[in-house]
Amino acid sequence: MKLITHTDALKDVVATLSKSDFVTVDTEFIRESTYWPQLCLIQLASDDIAVIVDPLSPDIDLAPIFSLMKNQNVVKVFHAARQDVEIIYKLGNIIPSPLFDTQVAGAVCGFGESVSYEQIVERVTGQHIDKSSRYTDWSRRPLSDKQLSYALADVTHLRDVYKYLDKKLEKTGRTHWIDDEMSILTSTKTYDMPNEDAWKRIKGRIRKPRELAVLQQIAAWREQEAKNRNVPRGRILKDECLIEIATQQPKDADALAKLRSISKGWERSAAAAELLKAVQTGLTTDLSTLPPIHKHVPVANGTAAAVELLRVLLKLVADEENIAPRIIANNDELEKIAKQDSDGHVPALEGWRYKIFGEKAEKLLNGNLGFYFHNGKILTKEL
Repeated sequence: MKLITHTDALKDVVATLSKSDFVTVDTEFIRESTYWPQLCLIQLASDDIAVIVDPLSPDIDLAPIFSLMKNQNVVKVFHAARQDVEIIYKLGNIIPSPLFDTQVAGAVCGFGESVSYEQIVERVTGQHIDKSSRYTDWSRRPLSDKQLSYALADVTHLRDVYKYLDKKLEKTGRTHWIDDEMSILTSTKTYDMPNEDAWKRIKGRIRKPRELAVLQQIAAWREQEAKNRNVPRGRILKDECLIEIATQQPKDADALAKLRSISKGWERSAAAAELLKAVQTGLTTDLSTLPPIHKHVPVANGTAAAVELLRVLLKLVADEENIAPRIIANNDELEKIAKQDSDGHVPALEGWRYKIFGEKAEKLLNGNLGFYFHNGKILTKEL
């Protein structure tokens, strides 16, 4: 087992990996008590070599890693890539490219919508992965042989999974079916959310424009405060607290202290003073500059029935094509199709999705496609 702790050794390893058509990549990090993830290990493997890089070593510079991530001749293979890519982007200001996510490819190849690494490894290779070290403290040194073996397994088995999925995608002509998902993973917008958009992460009901204006300001304040202190957002204020502040709109410390979600005494802190400034900014924001508050309007009875029929059709198509339904269409798209609303972008009515599902959906709504039950199965029939 090769543990890389010096830059010169890393350069030699990257030189070898750069000769391969692909490199499997994984990271181990901790984030429970920080805003920014602390990178603790980087695992890399090709057909010829498998190594673990220790980014916490004082004798290592990760520049060769970033060079490899930019190498257009080497496919970087991840499983559930988003968090790993975010770490690489934040540290090296690059997005690994070209990129292949085996979880996304698995959804197109019949492994379900969010298949785990151990599940897909077992189904492809028959190997069982011991996940008992999953929640270990990766920042502590030295690491045990068991920890290192666990970490390395996350890239060695991934080689076989990648080869299987890549071959299956090519054989079935579905390689381009994952392009949309890959474009999301390789977009800097996925990892560069500005503070002013932080409110979009918050779950809770906002009914009025003024409430939204306040929420935007206090969410942006919390985001910057969490970054400055390098603590999770919830350590500053929890989401439900921000929703209460946005709806109650306290103008001073006394009003803030009356809120149920505010800890006793916090209203007199320096952070509370900054929060109240953010509330005041929200109260004076020009409401015409706000985005519309999207309210879910229940569909009419006839449309609701059409949506249910489209769900049945989507399930039939997904089963027939051995693909996760989410990759074909989501609920919002089904509602737009049911309403026969031509406004807006509906991926399910374009490209390969239209060929396998969208065209049938149109026929269903136009009365040219029906369902029938035969031998325990629901089947479709053109009318």
